[in-house]
Amino acid sequence: MSTWAIEVEALSKQFGGQPALREVSLRVAPGEMVALLGASGSGKSTLMRHLNGLHRADAGSASTVRLFGRDLQRGGRLAPQVRAMRGEVATIFQQFNLVPRLPVMHNVMAGALHRLPLWRALTRQFPAAEQQRAWDALNRVGIGHCAWQRASTLSGGQQQRAAISRALVQGARLILADEPVASLDPASSRRVMELLAEVNRELGVTVVVSLHQVEHAFAFCPRTIALRAGRVVHDGPTTALTPERLRELYGAQTDELFAPAAGHAAPANDAGLPPLPPMPAALQAA
Repeated sequence: MSTWAIEVEALSKQFGGQPALREVSLRVAPGEMVALLGASGSGKSTLMRHLNGLHRADAGSASTVRLFGRDLQRGGRLAPQVRAMRGEVATIFQQFNLVPRLPVMHNVMAGALHRLPLWRALTRQFPAAEQQRAWDALNRVGIGHCAWQRASTLSGGQQQRAAISRALVQGARLILADEPVASLDPASSRRVMELLAEVNRELGVTVVVSLHQVEHAFAFCPRTIALRAGRVVHDGPTTALTPERLRELYGAQTDELFAPAAGHAAPANDAGLPPLPPMPAALQAA
């Protein structure tokens, strides 16, 4: 039985003849929170998509990706059990991936679809236990008061919190957060990172978060795996990534790693939320 949450061996990937990943090998233990650091084009998102089975390695390669001791893919072929394994892996994207016109609650309960019959998904008739799980998850991230709003009415930070709630409802053992704060303002970015760290610390969920700002890695991730041009150039304590070491690794790209987040004038600050209301009676019914 493997003791690793993630095992990657000799992973290579090309797009149009251009290498995106070059012989990447790494291991992540259960319960770790690891930053995947790199400037644009370093291969972070490509690696993430191999970890959830959305990309496959180059055909015929000697690569292997294992999650919790089971093959997700080997030699460019997905394992037969890939769909079941995806139920243990939640991916949080920069774009939030919520259905704008649906209530936040329905978006969050989508995390339960992998263990429910199709008819419940089509009719949106979720069991009371799943509704309670979604309510608890929304309260945990501080947006229970938004449960019945349309997802499109939430700020960027609130939408990312809803995505974290969906991962909690899913019951994921591994969260892959792919640039989750790249489009958020500084206050919302910090809150989202705090929530991911809380889920990691209190629930024991393994978290891998890709970043291109080193400040978040220092603040929340004890270990950093740094990529450059598709290769692992650092795998160790985040504290070892001094400015001098980063310049040695990234050269002219170093400034990008220290640049402030792309935080556009952001939606309303999420700080100072009002107290959470009680659970609606509609959700208390069996």
